[in-house]
Amino acid sequence: MGPSAIRYAGLAERLATLGREVVDLGNVPVAIAEATDEGDESARFLGPIMETCERIAGVVRRTREDGQFPLVLGGDHSVGLGSLGGLAAAHGPGGVLWIDAHGDLNRPQTSPTGNVHGMVLAAALGLGGPGFESGAWPTPSVERTRLALVGTRQLDQGERELIREHGLRVWTMSTIDQLGMERTIREAIEHVAGDGFVHVSLDMDALDPGVAPGVGTAVRGGLRFREAHLALELIADANVLTSLDVVEVNPILDVANETAELAVDLIASALGARIL
Repeated sequence: MGPSAIRYAGLAERLATLGREVVDLGNVPVAIAEATDEGDESARFLGPIMETCERIAGVVRRTREDGQFPLVLGGDHSVGLGSLGGLAAAHGPGGVLWIDAHGDLNRPQTSPTGNVHGMVLAAALGLGGPGFESGAWPTPSVERTRLALVGTRQLDQGERELIREHGLRVWTMSTIDQLGMERTIREAIEHVAGDGFVHVSLDMDALDPGVAPGVGTAVRGGLRFREAHLALELIADANVLTSLDVVEVNPILDVANETAELAVDLIASALGARIL
């Protein structure tokens, strides 16, 4: 329902005001969780999630090969595995700026919940195990030296250990408080820039639930309204962005569709919208 809520909030019309030609390729088919066997409890629903992500990867790869800009809407953050996989299939492994309250760096053996959306970034780095490998994308899909996590404020122990082991760069909310958003984003962009692709994956739970209540895993103390817009305006100004995910919009938990409307505004900022 997340992508439908974002469409309903006027995404295509807003992008058209920026001079963008919008081609909506529709929803990628997804298994119905309530009618699907969840499989191994250490990575629940991994099989059907992989099938969905392979479909996403195919659409993203073809979009890039056609010279277009892929904008992927979610749903939970597991869609990011398909986005990054499709980009890597088209360009080879690249860089990603992961704006999220969570690290999404768990693995089946470290996850306290078995939720695959909490493992997707580890999988894209080639650290998730053989269950995440696919003929639809190279593994890894992301260069470990070109990953920037921004807005992080909730990590599990296994994620902390992986970050330290591989020297991954993380700008936590505490770091943002100390450095300010402008310096944080400029450092993060410099870290992820390079050949292939530069992807931004925006989880709406990176924002404080006071401004984005319609998310599945809300964590207090997140980005404020203007901080989030400034981050995406700076990304647009850098002119390095090749693709974008916006995920974790859950209209069941939202208030008058305000999280989806904010998602539209943030997408517009990432694609060049300005006050003046």
